[in-house]
Amino acid sequence: MSVTAQTVWNNCLDFIKDNIQPQAYKTWFEPILAVKLSENSLSIQVPSKFFYEWLEEHYVKILKVALTKELGETAKLVYIIKMENTYGNKQPFTERIPSSNRSAVKAQDVDIPLNNKSPELRNPFVIPGIRNVKIESQLNPNYNFENFLEGDSNRLARSAGLAVASKPGGTSFNPLLIFGGVGLGKTHLAHAIGVDIKDKYPEKTVLYISAEKFTQQYIDSVKKNNRNDFIHFYQIIDILIIDDVQFLSGKTGTQDVFFHIFNHLHQNGKQVILTSDKAPVDMQDIEQRLLSRFKWGLSAELQSPDFETRVSILKNKLYRDGVEMPDDIVEYVAKNIKSNIRELEGAIISLIAQSSFNKKEITIELAKQVVEKFVKNTKREVSIDYIQKVVSDYFQMDIDTLQSKTRKRHIVQARQLAMFFAKKLTKASLASIGSQIGKRDHATVLHACKTVDNLTSTDKQFRKYVEDLSKKLSV
Repeated sequence: MSVTAQTVWNNCLDFIKDNIQPQAYKTWFEPILAVKLSENSLSIQVPSKFFYEWLEEHYVKILKVALTKELGETAKLVYIIKMENTYGNKQPFTERIPSSNRSAVKAQDVDIPLNNKSPELRNPFVIPGIRNVKIESQLNPNYNFENFLEGDSNRLARSAGLAVASKPGGTSFNPLLIFGGVGLGKTHLAHAIGVDIKDKYPEKTVLYISAEKFTQQYIDSVKKNNRNDFIHFYQIIDILIIDDVQFLSGKTGTQDVFFHIFNHLHQNGKQVILTSDKAPVDMQDIEQRLLSRFKWGLSAELQSPDFETRVSILKNKLYRDGVEMPDDIVEYVAKNIKSNIRELEGAIISLIAQSSFNKKEITIELAKQVVEKFVKNTKREVSIDYIQKVVSDYFQMDIDTLQSKTRKRHIVQARQLAMFFAKKLTKASLASIGSQIGKRDHATVLHACKTVDNLTSTDKQFRKYVEDLSKKLSV
């Protein structure tokens, strides 16, 4: 029988498998491909440069023993690094890396005990000096699908989350990016997916982390000179959930390391879940190659809940807290607090507290007092329709003229001002603003905002327009 690269490598793997821990074998040896056998030299393909460095640093001895058994004392190992594929599904480039002197196999250099343990992993979540092998998920079990009520505003995102939880890494929703304004339930949904996966697949490693904490851990790893350990830790996660990914904006080092972690997880069928207050198209100071990956899967928007959903959310919260409240009071609160779920629940908690501390019955009158204080303390968000009306009235034109395709200078400037204030005063995405103001695209809105900024600083008359409209739109 002819000896091939695959048969030699399979025999090596049989030996290695018997001498290291199963998790280490799965992580570091299963992804390797045997490529070529030339005399006493075996070429293997590894997924990344980091992968190659890790093998050389931690498994060179066992590789020497295994290869010596197959090819004799003059055996050599050649690594081929699979370069990053930035062109969709085209074949990746490869780069040949000859093995270092350490990889040239010499039997007398080898002294490896049986049942060799894989190197201990530095877990960035563990306090130094405290041994903790298990990776805690950092999930909040109170954030689950049961209390994430479905409505028109969140149906797509919730359904996608359930699909991912049923088959993590096995759907086309990878990554799943959940985006929307403050207090609409992004973090809740991300946790719910993780909690459901842990319930269905207890053997999988799930990890939730905020982008801010991820950045801080990366900075610490650079300071302590263990960046490779940081990368490897995240590369062994099965389901990685990163909250508020927009905080990576402008942080080029963190973006670079996350790019490589993301690629490794995605290539190995692991699930990535991200949350953001912006759609990918609206994120600024995020590298293009990273944004392109955010768009590989599904971007699902969470919008402000409608009245019926707000009522259901309040009733569900009251039920969970064991509190009874008349329907007319629940409906009053739901009708008057529309911006987000966090404020909605906050108003109900405040109402219960007022009633309890002051020993007052919960009445419509008390609800009005609480809601009034809440609305007063919360910056109201104006609508894009209202902004268009104010701008149109100011320039003495109708809204149809404002939205028209005409290139007359005063109409173009009015339209640009409407777009500028819509971006400044609402949480709507650039694409949403553009579609509502004359069916323009997000690039037009971005250009309008830059133009307004430039004209405000160079044109005295235009600056007066901005000041006048700011006063009219102040809320």
